[in-house]
Amino acid sequence: MKAVILAGGLGMRLRPFTEVIPKPLLPIGEKAVLEIQIEHLKQHGFDEIYLATNYKSNYIENFFGDGSRYGVKLTISCEEQRLGTVGPLTLLKSQLTEPFVVMNGDVLSNINFTDYYNFATTQETLLSISIKKMIMPYKFGNIFFEDNFVTGIEEKPDIITYALAGMYIMKPDIFKFIPDNEYYGMDSLIKKLLSEQIPISKYELKEYWLDIGSIDDFGIAQKDFQENFYRAVE
Repeated sequence: MKAVILAGGLGMRLRPFTEVIPKPLLPIGEKAVLEIQIEHLKQHGFDEIYLATNYKSNYIENFFGDGSRYGVKLTISCEEQRLGTVGPLTLLKSQLTEPFVVMNGDVLSNINFTDYYNFATTQETLLSISIKKMIMPYKFGNIFFEDNFVTGIEEKPDIITYALAGMYIMKPDIFKFIPDNEYYGMDSLIKKLLSEQIPISKYELKEYWLDIGSIDDFGIAQKDFQENFYRAVE
């Protein structure tokens, strides 16, 4: 099975670390983020993995080689100009002829890709997005009212939202909706499909998940990765 990891970001919010090495090579414990992702995909049967690169692509290529030491076939797909989070897939159109995983190169998760893939491939959708429930405390009391009269109060309620988790499963016909060789993001693709009334399925993940988007997140990953990731895998 095939997967694409988007590893071409500049990592601006992780500077100064990313001035030296690209974000996907930042170490979490003793391994780079990309190593953890590749090994996790391999555990779920994804043995043909494409790394979509741009910024410091040669660092990534030199680090991983052909992927044989991870038991996978690894291919570097370097975009000459930045193409966003969906545009790089068009460079791999001829190779992606079956349902495939796409994941951001800064996501740390022990998602069960087997379950996710089985779910997505049985849906009559071209795109399946993973989502993660986020519970954030609201620091004020919330007042309910009608006209000038108070009807209720809720003291510091939790705010529940659902985050786009940065992992997707697509079917080859999705390329009908992605322009070639053009900067194109996942938000644009989702809006495009919705505007044309093309259904999108969602898969809510319950497992550990972290978006390593900032220095604070990088610190969190160092603290809780060993417990939350490896324990769940075992």
